[in-house]
Amino acid sequence: MSLPFLSGGPSCRDDINLKKHTHKKQQRYMDPDTGQCTELVVQAMKPDSRTDRVKQVGITDQTRRTPKLVVSLFRPKTCTTIDVLVFILLWPFRFFVCSIYLLFRPLNGLPKGGMGGSINVMEYPPYLMSYWGHLWAARSQKEHSVFQEGGEHSKPAPSRSVSVVHSLTRLLSRRGKREDDLPSTTPGVTSIPESTAHNFYPRRLVILRGDVWEVCDNHDEIARHPYFAVSYCQSDILKFEVEKEKEFIKLIRSAASQCEMKAYWLDLECMGNTDDEKRLDVYQLADTYRGAEFTLVALPTDAQSGEGWRSWSDRVWTLSEIMLSKELRYIIGSEGPVKTVSLRELANLAYGHDSEEAAVINACGGMDPMYHLEHLTLLKAVIWHRGSPSQDPEKAPPKAQPRPSKGIDNLSYQAEKVYALMGFFEHRIMPFPSESELQALARLSMTNDGYRMAERMLSMLPNKIPSKHSWYADDDQFKAQFWDIEPEVQVAGVTDGGALVLDGCRAASIRWKDFPEVCVRTTESGFRQLVAKIAVFGIPGFYAFAVQWIPWLFSKFSASSGQVSVSTSESCQGDNCQVDVSISPAAEILAIVLFGWATVLLILGPFMIAYSISGRILSTEPYLIGVKGAMKLDEASHYLYRAWLSRPRLMYTTSGSVLAQHAGREGDIREGKKTQYDAVRELENQDELYTLIDTSTGTLYYFTAKRPPTVCLFTGREGGLGRFVLCSENCTANELHKETVLRMPTQIHRFMRSCGWLAIGGVEE
Repeated sequence: MSLPFLSGGPSCRDDINLKKHTHKKQQRYMDPDTGQCTELVVQAMKPDSRTDRVKQVGITDQTRRTPKLVVSLFRPKTCTTIDVLVFILLWPFRFFVCSIYLLFRPLNGLPKGGMGGSINVMEYPPYLMSYWGHLWAARSQKEHSVFQEGGEHSKPAPSRSVSVVHSLTRLLSRRGKREDDLPSTTPGVTSIPESTAHNFYPRRLVILRGDVWEVCDNHDEIARHPYFAVSYCQSDILKFEVEKEKEFIKLIRSAASQCEMKAYWLDLECMGNTDDEKRLDVYQLADTYRGAEFTLVALPTDAQSGEGWRSWSDRVWTLSEIMLSKELRYIIGSEGPVKTVSLRELANLAYGHDSEEAAVINACGGMDPMYHLEHLTLLKAVIWHRGSPSQDPEKAPPKAQPRPSKGIDNLSYQAEKVYALMGFFEHRIMPFPSESELQALARLSMTNDGYRMAERMLSMLPNKIPSKHSWYADDDQFKAQFWDIEPEVQVAGVTDGGALVLDGCRAASIRWKDFPEVCVRTTESGFRQLVAKIAVFGIPGFYAFAVQWIPWLFSKFSASSGQVSVSTSESCQGDNCQVDVSISPAAEILAIVLFGWATVLLILGPFMIAYSISGRILSTEPYLIGVKGAMKLDEASHYLYRAWLSRPRLMYTTSGSVLAQHAGREGDIREGKKTQYDAVRELENQDELYTLIDTSTGTLYYFTAKRPPTVCLFTGREGGLGRFVLCSENCTANELHKETVLRMPTQIHRFMRSCGWLAIGGVEE
């Protein structure tokens, strides 16, 4: 929402005290050092002064002068011939300048952190602003919202889905692996291609052609035949005998004739022969049972006594087979008739009335399988392709137009697709004519908090980020699905502009103006600290002592012992008189010793400072540093650790960015490919290319964005890494705009400070 209280340019709340302020049309950010809204200055590999929106400057650093000069005496900038030649030619001059700095600015001789190196702050620079506006719709009914004033006061019923899922997990984990269970996928199996992830029909079916049953793998023919699937216990029916297997197949075909079915799926005949085919069949097993007209439970003759039911129900696959089926039927023995049974009746037969298994099946018996997040995602994609075109997130929602005829297809709702989708959710929302499609989707997500669809969308990186509702995503460039992401934030509400208001965020500010002086923690060494103190305090101390206190020493010795004497002679010619003072040899020797020792320390000073900053670096003060353009790894290390002889190892990210490349098996260390720099230099959109350096983990990321992001948010986890959303700031609307998403080590969120509500919405117009 824009703030109309001032004119003459964009207006915002200037600082954390929410003072009113006007400024030019330029990108701004909340300065973590001053707590004020400040013009953004970006350091760039090739500064462009022609840009009006963001001021660009050359790359600089805040490292102290003397440590940089000391390091330059022992290490050239790079190993190229030119840099080595410059290093040799300028060495005497740098040595002289370094000594002078040590004499007149001694405290500048050590890098930030003090003697031996230490870290005073163990958190990233914080993001100090929070969302201070009103909510259009809120998660909590206690919160004031504009939508609540409109008359909707829905109170969804408590959900049992979480407890049901937990009970299912306990049941499946409690089951033991039986010899007759279907083969499980082995660890390390490559993932199934996306084209075969969900099938409407099995890969193979047994089909009746004339009077002959044949195994068919023709997809077009399989699609024309309704089929049923078979569930049974191999150890009870087959007895691991070949003849029993033939008899069982004959029984299934006889049951198919009773049911007037011309196709069936049985694992004995339809599963593949190779390991890859078996993996694919197991992967699609749920689709096989879900697509069957019914599932036939085949039981041995002794099932009348209950023993066969119990043996069948103890299988690992039994619960998933029956709960995914549209209809259930069963047959007992080789000559028994096929009977229809409901899910609840089957639960009583197989598990008993009071068992936990029966309670779980009864709870899920009336629940449509489409409640699962994966199916809801697929439903959304299907519904969004039907009817009128979906609302473009880049544009404002169109006004609802009245339609002449009645009926659900003619309702003048902007969010009619969301209302069509909500029928598959456990909790629904009341339609609201004036709300946009994304506002309705955010409300539906808040009402069905167990799925957290909006929170998952926030952590995804779509191919095109909307400029107005940047939280929305239909796809992910990292190839992750909705259910792969575990959100770490919660949506507290939605604004009238459609921005999500988040609670529970951890945020850090990104530094763009220069490279800061970074504190480090090195290996502890008392001798190294002593050498540093002598270099810093000894050199100016001895010079000051020699200059100021030698006359005092001369007069003291002369008065007390007479060992040091002075002789004077005076000669006058007219008004001019000249006095000659001569110092005894003892005083001359003392002066020479003091000045000589100070000079020796001055010469050794750079080497002593070099020794004091040569300790192995154990950890680094956390910073996120941004650079416009592509920066090489050694350049980043040079600017970041210019005050230390021993530099920690920086490396490219392996999978943290869309532009990342894994080195593969080129070495024993898991790291990014060293040719990433050459690859990103060939991109067409060089003006949108940026570099981010994380000092906490020593990782360098390349990414593209429309604007330089100034805030990093931790929003979720996925694939063993954290999802971090990089945002630019829209101070006039008090919102953040998602620019890109990086996959960074999860542990760094502990170094980020928790902040208040944050709104993720649009970019400043």
